[in-house]
Amino acid sequence: MTNLTQLTATELRRRIGAKEISPVELMVACLAQIEQHNPTINAMCTLSETAMEEAREAENAVMRGEPLGLLHGLPVGIKDVTDTAGLRTTYGSPLYADHVPEEDALVVMRLKAEGAIVIGKTNVPEFALGANTYNAIFGATRNPWHTALSAGGSTGGGAAALATGMITLAEGSDLGGSLRIPASFCGVVGLRPSVGLVPTYPSADLWGTLNVTGPMARTAEDVALMLQAIAGPSPLSPLAQPFEGRDFVGAVTGRLPRGLNIAYCGDIAAIGVDNEIAQICRQAVQGLTQIEANITEIALNLAFAWQAFLDLRGAHVLATHYHHLDKLAQLGPNVVSNIKSGLQVTPQALGAAQQTRARLWTMFYELFQEFDYILTPCMAIPPFPVEQNYPETINGKPMKSYIDWIAPTFLLTLTGLPVACVPCGLTAQGLPVGLQIVGPSQGEEMVLALAQAIQKAYPIKLGIRN
Repeated sequence: MTNLTQLTATELRRRIGAKEISPVELMVACLAQIEQHNPTINAMCTLSETAMEEAREAENAVMRGEPLGLLHGLPVGIKDVTDTAGLRTTYGSPLYADHVPEEDALVVMRLKAEGAIVIGKTNVPEFALGANTYNAIFGATRNPWHTALSAGGSTGGGAAALATGMITLAEGSDLGGSLRIPASFCGVVGLRPSVGLVPTYPSADLWGTLNVTGPMARTAEDVALMLQAIAGPSPLSPLAQPFEGRDFVGAVTGRLPRGLNIAYCGDIAAIGVDNEIAQICRQAVQGLTQIEANITEIALNLAFAWQAFLDLRGAHVLATHYHHLDKLAQLGPNVVSNIKSGLQVTPQALGAAQQTRARLWTMFYELFQEFDYILTPCMAIPPFPVEQNYPETINGKPMKSYIDWIAPTFLLTLTGLPVACVPCGLTAQGLPVGLQIVGPSQGEEMVLALAQAIQKAYPIKLGIRN
């Protein structure tokens, strides 16, 4: 029989509904993958003690012929900054090493309502503030393609668990690229949805528009399936996007229209891009002429928005961690430096940042009058050694801070637009390379459809390499 953990979530859900496999069989298979690979990869940090019991209940529901949810019987990993009732949630911080929430986050409620089974929590940097997944409680998560390297972050545990078949779907969040960076490093698909499409609750910054909740999976079709289950407005959140009548699953199963106008920019952050990554991404985009797309290479320099992101991020981190101001001595250096940066942001800087963000929105609105998509490399570099907090140079150019190297993702965060990362090839060392797809406002369907087409054109086989 085919190894169940190598199948897509979409196919597994179909087989469960057709009674070809059982949720119990699938849970056993995922737990076996965890037992085999997690001691090395360190993607799962806390396992649910009730997951097998819930799988049996899911199997009984199938046998009784009950209506089944979109995700019925699928084991999912929940990022360890997302609350899970009765299941330890540490936020990657020693301050909360034994914290057990009393209530599920809204996204977890929705996953469970559609039949998903929480198998456990996935590893994160402390409070998800970092693009290399490491914390003082659980240590570092390693890249399944090369275990000496970083899996990225902050949803690094989710990406690594997906790539090794420990889970079928991963829940995550994205502030400066936390769904896209690990997706690129681990060869899976991550989607940063439009602000408000997936409400983020609970949150100390409920009105914030930088951090979003979103899906990660092995394929664009699986991401669409998960998004269908978790999207939509909620009275718990003040931010919302139109949702009624939207069909993300249908969007990826249909055919792309011919004659799409696609813009490609090789370096939106003007920080330089590793030569091999630049070549792989450019070749992948040029190859889209096979679907009769019109490709235009454009010069798009978003570096003018760099400081705006840092200031707005500082304000967001301060809002999120205001209640931790008297506990700085107990927090890690990344968290402390971010909080202190937030304390130094002036009203003048915030005013300038908001004007810059408005300029960026107008720029992209005008671009989408001419183009259907904007594509760009997700990462400027391949995965780096897991012991490093961040890469010090890109093509010999020194980075000033631990966040500079992720500018290709965080600059796009400011647009509030849907952005996906999809694998488009492998380096000579066999490491995955991700391509970012930016769509127009409320254009998740378009983004996922093109991601699906790129995956079909440039398939990669997941699995541990060494």
